[in-house]
Amino acid sequence: MSFTSIVKTEVSKIIALKQENLAELSAIVHNNEKTLEYIRIYTENSSVARKVYTLFKDLYNEIPKITVRKGYNYNKNLIYILEITNNVSDILKSLGIMQNNEISPIPESFIIDDIDTLRAYLRGTFLSSGSVNDPKKSRYHLEFLFDNELYSQFIVDKLNEFFLNCKYIKRDSKYMVYIKEAEKIGDFLRIINASNAVMYYEDIRIYRDHKNMTNRLNNMEQANVDKMVNAASKQVKDIEVIKEFGGLDLLDDKAKVVAEYRIKYPEVSLQELSEIISYETNSPISKSGINHRIKKIQLLAEKLKAADIKK
Repeated sequence: MSFTSIVKTEVSKIIALKQENLAELSAIVHNNEKTLEYIRIYTENSSVARKVYTLFKDLYNEIPKITVRKGYNYNKNLIYILEITNNVSDILKSLGIMQNNEISPIPESFIIDDIDTLRAYLRGTFLSSGSVNDPKKSRYHLEFLFDNELYSQFIVDKLNEFFLNCKYIKRDSKYMVYIKEAEKIGDFLRIINASNAVMYYEDIRIYRDHKNMTNRLNNMEQANVDKMVNAASKQVKDIEVIKEFGGLDLLDDKAKVVAEYRIKYPEVSLQELSEIISYETNSPISKSGINHRIKKIQLLAEKLKAADIKK
């Protein structure tokens, strides 16, 4: 079972007040097939089908006709079709979908006149046209597909009332409303009261974030090690140049000590080198002092190489 199906199964079992049920059913009907003669709801989720059946029965005392057929997609999932043919106009009006005998592009304002009915409406929108990636298997992504641009903008506006940074784009003949940020997707799951899905999603998100942070730190540490090794290697080469041209006696006493210890400990950092020299010579020297003498060594090596080229 996909993560989308798990979320839909969970939220389809939520028990709500009548006005919230009206808002949820309004979204479901709006995103399915409807005319003045009939309403048809299509879903691959049996729990969603039961939810729609119960809503029509409890709210309107109407029993939908149910048809089950095999889908045309690659995995041949069953598709549940629920059809209402009685009192269609009255139902559409009460759901805020029809006004002046015409289907409205967006629902009437009375359907979502407070925060609870808005959350219920968004829950119904997800049940009818939403999908969300499993955070364990792929990138973070939640989307809705709609036929109408005006309705897409309406849903974007409603989602962004919760600061979800939602956007939409045209994709083929449809419009995709989407959320990409992991935290925002988790927030949406909270909004529709998908409690179990939220806990699963947040556990995976935290694990992935921790893993990514660990990888970044490891990469940073490795980069620092590589940088230190390359620098130490160059310092050793500079010292070898000085030895080749006249020996370490060309250096002053303090720089000579640093050169001797760098040759002796070619793999350590400057901080570690300062600690070793301070301990073994009983003469404290800081990292900056080491760096100052390394620069003297580098400068002398460059002068010796330049003088050799001129010969």
